[in-house]
Amino acid sequence: MGSFSLMHWAIVLLLVLLLFGAGKLPKVMGDLAKGVKSFKAGLKDDDSDSGPVLVEASRKPASEA
Repeated sequence: MGSFSLMHWAIVLLLVLLLFGAGKLPKVMGDLAKGVKSFKAGLKDDDSDSGPVLVEASRKPASEA
């Protein structure tokens, strides 16, 4: 079970073209790209939301205590 040869990739490409057709393939790949971009944007939003939050406590000066 080594790596795939050029012939294996040619057969996979042929099967994909038979299943999806040459006309649908660009649309499918475009939808896949949009999904990946949306996923990355979601991860980026989650990273910015989960950052450390600095909370300043209001302290009274020692002279007032």
